[in-house]
Amino acid sequence: MTTQTQTQTTQTKPATQRKEINKRPSRPVRKTPGRKPVRRDVEEDTPTVPDNGVKVALKELKQKSPEDLQVQAESLGIENVSSLLKQELIFAILKKIVEQGGQISADGVLEVLPDGFGFLRSPDANYYAGSDDIYVSPNQIRRFGLKKGDTVEGQIRAPKSGERYFALLKVHKVNFEDNDHAYHRVHFDNLTPLYPEEKLSLEMQGKGHDFSTRTIEIVAPMGKGQRALIVAPPRVGKTVLLQNIAHAITTNNPEVYVIVLLIDERPEEVTDMKRSVNCEVVSSTFDEPATRHVQLAEMVIEKAKRLVEHKKDVVILLDSLTRLARAYNTVVPSSGKVLTGGVDANALQRPKRFFGAARNIENGGSLTIIATALIDTGSRMDEVIFEEFKGTGNSEIVLDRKVADKRIYPAMDLTKSGTRKEELLVDRATLSKMWVLRRIINPMGTIDSMEFLLSKFKETKDNAEFFSSMNS
Repeated sequence: MTTQTQTQTTQTKPATQRKEINKRPSRPVRKTPGRKPVRRDVEEDTPTVPDNGVKVALKELKQKSPEDLQVQAESLGIENVSSLLKQELIFAILKKIVEQGGQISADGVLEVLPDGFGFLRSPDANYYAGSDDIYVSPNQIRRFGLKKGDTVEGQIRAPKSGERYFALLKVHKVNFEDNDHAYHRVHFDNLTPLYPEEKLSLEMQGKGHDFSTRTIEIVAPMGKGQRALIVAPPRVGKTVLLQNIAHAITTNNPEVYVIVLLIDERPEEVTDMKRSVNCEVVSSTFDEPATRHVQLAEMVIEKAKRLVEHKKDVVILLDSLTRLARAYNTVVPSSGKVLTGGVDANALQRPKRFFGAARNIENGGSLTIIATALIDTGSRMDEVIFEEFKGTGNSEIVLDRKVADKRIYPAMDLTKSGTRKEELLVDRATLSKMWVLRRIINPMGTIDSMEFLLSKFKETKDNAEFFSSMNS
């Protein structure tokens, strides 16, 4: 009996010791007589290596090519660089710089996990989880009132023994502003939505070979807070049209933060978009699972909402809303009610919430979403998805296959395209000229009306000159 009890105590003792070891001891607060304890926004860590004055930005490393990162890693004495992925290369370089006494500043978009802590994801990695993500403690999330989608900038530290990720040491900015503002902002759902009242200038000067943005300015003007739908069959130039819109917005409206979101796209289309526009481009390719498409879309819309809460103007160019709805249809749990084409009854609720987030906010801030919807693909599911989103937007640009077959671009159907409440975006004189133009092109066919408008564009340098040439 005694030997059995002794063996039981020896077996149970290490378990209790293991609990004591795993329990993280609370750090005692040093109290100075006559002083109050100071709350800090840092993870209390005393650097073991003296600062050598070297400051490195994580964003600069992520913008480098893999070849440049390999050269830098070899100069720092890192071995087997050819076998490392780009994120692993960045992680090794950062760790080496910190070991030598350097400081690292980083930024990213916060993704809060169910356990209370979070990570800063990088738009350069399409908000995909990687080894170079930055850990954010629950204490910092509560202290600054951080939410999913916040863009956080601060100083980071190297991982300690037993840790896998870099950790956020100091918080400098939240959503490009001082960290004090984040705690007093109004939630996005509590903001008052209005019709778009401030026009987005899309007309490009000196681009005589491309008239797509000039056509949109006349037929379907866009405003800050617009919820626009580009209805397009396959191979009519919708991706090029999105490129032109993105280029026009970034050039003529530098105060607007533009995000191009490509869902279920071809890899070569992603590369072409990144090289064509000067804004944030995030993507998920067709070889990735549907959960990845959903996660990326959720990160982008949450980031946009957080920026709007700080009274900023944000534009999201989505290609395409149909593929995003397909991804949600795959991910959502089955409700037992299936619509025509295999669409679950509850599958379109979340993509509608995504598209419905576009709005103009009273007292500052706006979220504009310009999304493409696919039609005539031969899929009954795509037709059902389009019918569900047909009346949700307040602006529509309809592309026509017959016009594209004649290689006339932009291949727009001028009579079916338009914007609701366009009188809030343009002055009365211009609006009357737009109505006169519609009366002229309405009896024409789709191809003839587009050819007529393009011929007039070639004779004038901008829309102001085009309207002045019209007889009132």
